[in-house]
Amino acid sequence: MRFVVLPAIIFLSAAAPGLVAAEDFPHPASADQVVETSAQKLDRLLGELKREGNPKAADRIARRIQQEWSQSGSASVDLMMQWAQKAAASGKYDVALDFLDLVVTLQPDYAEGWNRRATVHYAMKSYAKSMADINRALALEPRHYGAISGLARIMTDTERKEAAVDAWQRVLDIYPALRSAQERLSTLSEELAGRSA
Repeated sequence: MRFVVLPAIIFLSAAAPGLVAAEDFPHPASADQVVETSAQKLDRLLGELKREGNPKAADRIARRIQQEWSQSGSASVDLMMQWAQKAAASGKYDVALDFLDLVVTLQPDYAEGWNRRATVHYAMKSYAKSMADINRALALEPRHYGAISGLARIMTDTERKEAAVDAWQRVLDIYPALRSAQERLSTLSEELAGRSA
């Protein structure tokens, strides 16, 4: 009896409407449909940023790059980054540093963690600590124009204007349409020209 009923059930199930046919299942990606990795996406976006002359369009690309840089791959680290951001925005720099210390300890290869901690150190005028974190961020992601901008600001604040000019030029090599960098470079160049005249 079982052998008679079982094939009937299988037959009825296979014929039932709404079932997914084998051809409806997704097929593995073929060689020409390779999914773009995060690194490849970042390379592509940075290439687009370098070629984009329109500041508004470049800003949109820059926001997408920032999104890529912000992805740590860890829900815990992402949460600590959010808490650090809120603390820093409220001027609670010590609290922000506590979170960011954990971030760079848990994920030392995450460039944005080092960059954010550098930013908090900069806000506290701890320039040596900020520089150390900038160097770590740039060792992991040499194209991090945000970290290079931080370097340029430290050089300006500490009256090393030639080094600041070099840093702003590095930023503009990566992000040519960044107006704030163009303006700072122009101001510093004029100051240096006036000083040498």
